[in-house]
Amino acid sequence: MKHSFFAIDLGATSGRTILGTFSSKGLELQEINRFPNHLIEAGGHFYWDIYELYRHILEGLKLVSRMEDVQITSIGIDTWGVDFVCVGKDGGLLRQPYSYRDPHTNGAPESFFARVPRNRVYGWTGIQVMNFNSLFQLDTLRRNADSALAAADKILFMPDALSYLLTGKMVTEYTIASTAQLINAHTRKLEPALLSEVGLTEEHFGRFVYPGEKIGALSEEVQKLTGLGAIPVIAVAGHDTASAVAAVPALDRNFAYLSSGTWSLMGVETDAPVITAETESCNFTNEGGVSGTIRLLKNICGMWLLERCRAEWGETSYSDLIAEAEECEPFRCLINPDDPLFANPDSMEQAIKSYSVTHRQPQPETRGEIVRCIFESLALRYRQVLDNLRSLSPRPVDVLHVIGGGSRNELLNQFTANAIGIPVVSGPSEATAIGNVMIQAISAGEATDVDSMRRQINSSIPLKTFQPKDVEAWDAAYLLFKQITNI
Repeated sequence: MKHSFFAIDLGATSGRTILGTFSSKGLELQEINRFPNHLIEAGGHFYWDIYELYRHILEGLKLVSRMEDVQITSIGIDTWGVDFVCVGKDGGLLRQPYSYRDPHTNGAPESFFARVPRNRVYGWTGIQVMNFNSLFQLDTLRRNADSALAAADKILFMPDALSYLLTGKMVTEYTIASTAQLINAHTRKLEPALLSEVGLTEEHFGRFVYPGEKIGALSEEVQKLTGLGAIPVIAVAGHDTASAVAAVPALDRNFAYLSSGTWSLMGVETDAPVITAETESCNFTNEGGVSGTIRLLKNICGMWLLERCRAEWGETSYSDLIAEAEECEPFRCLINPDDPLFANPDSMEQAIKSYSVTHRQPQPETRGEIVRCIFESLALRYRQVLDNLRSLSPRPVDVLHVIGGGSRNELLNQFTANAIGIPVVSGPSEATAIGNVMIQAISAGEATDVDSMRRQINSSIPLKTFQPKDVEAWDAAYLLFKQITNI
């Protein structure tokens, strides 16, 4: 009988369930089911369909229950950050959760900082200011007299809400809560002063837990629906980036990481929060990691740009688009990937063209030119953020580890190495699921600690290293990028 770990990994555009099993070959992953995660637009708002996600999770559990010679040791859930569900006194979910891409928080930070100074909020939390942080979502709902928030007995972040549906137990997991801008980075607990500002108390949140702690077991209802027993559900690093960073295959700590997916998250690992005037000015964030670490990082718009373009182009394959991009003229036009213009436009292709014209550059005409513009701009933005990280990190940065789905993009990896001037190591592409499984394994006593876990991943997962090329041309392009984007 194989002892396996069931990882539920939900991103902002898709989700999947994965079975992780340790064998003589190392860690083996088997995808059980994969499914889309669509935004629902209704009444001028954007929502997530949490019940549809739950249904897909149950389907994955049902499939596993029918597999011979497989015994699930535990279950873990990770998702994107900041979004949450309101739960009523009777335990029912009060409304489908808003998506962080909903426009209702436009201008929300400024409204909040009119009451509480920005530097005080950053001094407590060390979290970068983004209009969709949970703090600003909650403040917006309160100012709008939102009925779900007014009736809420509990606030559950997305992975915690799904674990509640599976177990009936309500928790607040540290890494996902740290994205909310409600956690004091020094105490690593909810900050009472910020809760008070949005009309909440600690009682509005579930039991506070850290990665590796048990949430509960599958409820009798879920056992009956899936055919499984009372399997434990473990609080892994509930924020998908925290799970992914746990799986960085580094042999020492002199590295930076780039979790590459819908978002690109670039950072370094520290033992304590780094909250200074410089980190505040650069809008760097101090999110919770595993084993007491802090993830000092910056959110950068990632494959969202290309995903939205592909949706307009009939879902053309990545390989075709990359081949077209390779044939195009380098540095024809560059964009700031984090410009608000690209947050959620009706047409991403048109938004990129408009940006180019507005910034006095040739307009990209073909798909290949648009893709090359996206990749080159991302690589140059990575350099800019890495330059800042180097000055903030307590350790040197000798290598950049690219993890997540974007690690398979060899053209972007090579562009990134060219731009930053140090080696780029790509893989594992399934870092989030691996980190999820490994935290479960540590909890079960089948792995010892994160460092040994990383060494095992390094030795058992195929990795590829990209060395910098054409450095002079990329140095010149970087100066042009900074001039065009003014960031």
